[in-house]
Amino acid sequence: MAETTTRGLGLRSVATPTVVAEFLGTLLLVFFAVGSAVLGAEYVGTVGIALTFGFVLLALAYTFGPVSGCHLNPAVTLGMLLAKRITPRTALEYVVAQLIGAVVGAALLFLLAEQVPGLETTGGFGSNGYGYRSAVGVNIFGAFLAEIVLTFLLVYVYLAVTRDLVVIGLAGLPIGLSLAVVNLVGIPLTGTSVNPARSLAPALFAGADAMAQIWLFLIAPLVGGALAALVYGLTHPAGPLGVTRAATTDVSE
Repeated sequence: MAETTTRGLGLRSVATPTVVAEFLGTLLLVFFAVGSAVLGAEYVGTVGIALTFGFVLLALAYTFGPVSGCHLNPAVTLGMLLAKRITPRTALEYVVAQLIGAVVGAALLFLLAEQVPGLETTGGFGSNGYGYRSAVGVNIFGAFLAEIVLTFLLVYVYLAVTRDLVVIGLAGLPIGLSLAVVNLVGIPLTGTSVNPARSLAPALFAGADAMAQIWLFLIAPLVGGALAALVYGLTHPAGPLGVTRAATTDVSE
């Protein structure tokens, strides 16, 4: 009877928690991790910001990993799609949820930042950049290359430690550590994107200069994610140990 009811309802009831998890997780990632750069940069410094990104993702991986895989990042979702862990329909739903969650998280952060006397929210606001918007002045080619390589590491780790859609056991630890590492390297260069949703949302509130450069931080992480899936297929030819039904079955069925 339970099986019949599930079939009658379709997989929408199964997919909905995964989409909500991606929305809420990305919201929290942007609010807290980007918030460390917006609200606490002078207190915690580059290392503190990098660790905040890593620790937040680590916590969220254990919270939402068993539900959705805790992608919270279109580049990770693209890598999972190319590795055949999820269907195109599920990938699209994830990306939409991630983008909306990131914007809501950035909006909440902007609202909070506006309550801090003297805090400037125009121009930076945790956005990414190259050239004059880079701490070390990295040029456009250097920024593109850096974002590809940094995203490659993050997505490759996701693919290697999850082995299927969900994050279980100790898999959350290397995922969180990898984000901390890429931020330690990338913050001086570009402010570290490795996540189109994380980049787009703050840029919407940072102003025209941030939006003029946003294209790089949308494209380069996706290229890095795609390369990670390609290389993963070469280094792990046996593929995932198993894939959940929610990941491989289109929710429209």
